[in-house]
Amino acid sequence: MEFKSYSFNGFSLWILLSCSLSYATEQDIACLKSIKASLEDPYNYLSASWNFNNNTEGYICKFAGVECWNSEENRVLNLRLSDMGLKGEFPRGISNCSSMTGLDLSSNNLSGSLPENISHLARFLTSLDLSSNNFSGNIPANLANCSYLNTLKLDHNQFTGQIPAQLGQLDRLKTFSVANNQLSGEIPHFSGYSVKPEDFAGNLGLCGYPLKSCQKAK
Repeated sequence: MEFKSYSFNGFSLWILLSCSLSYATEQDIACLKSIKASLEDPYNYLSASWNFNNNTEGYICKFAGVECWNSEENRVLNLRLSDMGLKGEFPRGISNCSSMTGLDLSSNNLSGSLPENISHLARFLTSLDLSSNNFSGNIPANLANCSYLNTLKLDHNQFTGQIPAQLGQLDRLKTFSVANNQLSGEIPHFSGYSVKPEDFAGNLGLCGYPLKSCQKAK
């Protein structure tokens, strides 16, 4: 069996993933079954495509929104489930997709808070797009432990509270947005990412660079 090596910012994930890949087939099937069971699918995108009554190798790779490491293996690389009208909370079953590096749930009707232990559910993600949903509550500081992230999009939701200062430690970030939420407080310093005003726009309570300066308490 042959594996390809994928490099992100000069760091190869092959060594980190090789152990999990050896046992990923049944886990990834369980992952997708759990996601399908936990989400409402009013337009039947998943119901019409995600048929688990199949014993052929690589069959889940033909499911809508599923991209595999290899087209002949049941090992999920990316899940792209955007704009499907899906409802429900953040699917915790993704923890069984242990070799997944990309998750896109944008432009759906997902709601509720994000799991506080989100990094344990998606530890190898390089891309996480949850934009244009109805997620609420605080942004988990634990997201900072998803240390391979180079894309993090949380914009157009209903997140409240402050942006965790720990997110500034994500030194691989290339794309980041929390625009159009209900966030407040001072924008943290990002060590490796050049922040832009549009990344934070639409949060009336936010202040600090690159937005207006925070008023010091008298």
